[in-house]
Amino acid sequence: MDSQLTLSDELRKLVEARLEQTLKGINDTLNQILEKQEITKELKEELKSLEENCNLLFQKWSLEILYTLFLKKTIGFGELKKILGVNSRTLSDKLKTLAKYSYVNRNVSIGPPLRVEYTLTRKGNNTILLALPLLYYSSST
Repeated sequence: MDSQLTLSDELRKLVEARLEQTLKGINDTLNQILEKQEITKELKEELKSLEENCNLLFQKWSLEILYTLFLKKTIGFGELKKILGVNSRTLSDKLKTLAKYSYVNRNVSIGPPLRVEYTLTRKGNNTILLALPLLYYSSST
């Protein structure tokens, strides 16, 4: 049991160090951009798009779906529903929205029976890789 705690402490320290490095890099980059660029209509539109994506990701079930797909790689609708414990309509609506915003791929296998499987897109995979440290960092401070 102690070895698990040690590993957890080491992992926590590694994540924190990398997050600090990443945050510093982002901060430096944004400061450089803002020194050269005024807040324009295009920048405002980019921020609005970012806000829309953040709102989508932090809606109930969105991150849970993405995280489950990250762990399972490919999963059918029924298995995803069972793992999450969500009703069919809610899951269907969330998957359609995540697919619309290019976080999820929907793959239909012609049956019988008809089988629908879901996988993360590159955007979805990268988003979950960015979201997990953010959630970790937010909960630890």
